[in-house]
Amino acid sequence: MDTNPVRTYRIGELLGMARERAVPVVRGIPDATLAAPTPCAEYDVRALVDHLFQVIVQFQRLAAKEASDFGEAPDPVAGSPEWRERFAREADRLVAAWSAPGAEEGTTGGMNLPARLVGSMALLDLTVHVWDLARATGQEYPGADEAVVAELSGAVDELAPTARKMGVFGEPVPVAEGASALERLLGGTGRDPHWNAPAPAVVPPSTVEG
Repeated sequence: MDTNPVRTYRIGELLGMARERAVPVVRGIPDATLAAPTPCAEYDVRALVDHLFQVIVQFQRLAAKEASDFGEAPDPVAGSPEWRERFAREADRLVAAWSAPGAEEGTTGGMNLPARLVGSMALLDLTVHVWDLARATGQEYPGADEAVVAELSGAVDELAPTARKMGVFGEPVPVAEGASALERLLGGTGRDPHWNAPAPAVVPPSTVEG
């Protein structure tokens, strides 16, 4: 008899774990890095923060089986100097939305995907994009809980073919044989787990001919 069964976590619980790791990273983003590049080539730090805000707000609606609108283009960084604390509040609402009874049952969204898989998409962004932001802003990434990585590994395997066709994931990046589960997850989404922000260009001092 197996006395140590593997626990199955609900999406709301996993999002709560990711939220605890994400909020300190977002709070730690210096204003001076908002224009810095990120591992997502199409986003600088500010644009990626805006995108992550959009995700955590729209996925609250999807948890409630309401219509989402990813065409909305909020600019929370420009809208308020308190955007870091607003992020924390919206992340709390996301966790609450996916912890509500019935949230991960049935289907949701325009493609009528299984609700748990849709919740895993939010979990993926709240994990991987936070890694992006930590890397881009010179912060130590706080890691990801084993249960979160396990959930996301299965979700990425399921989503990858379509996500690559749509340009959401890049081509998989090979990782070392002894890579961690998180590094394998990052590689599966098209990220180099060892990405570092490029060094700023050194501008030579001007010379004046006399």
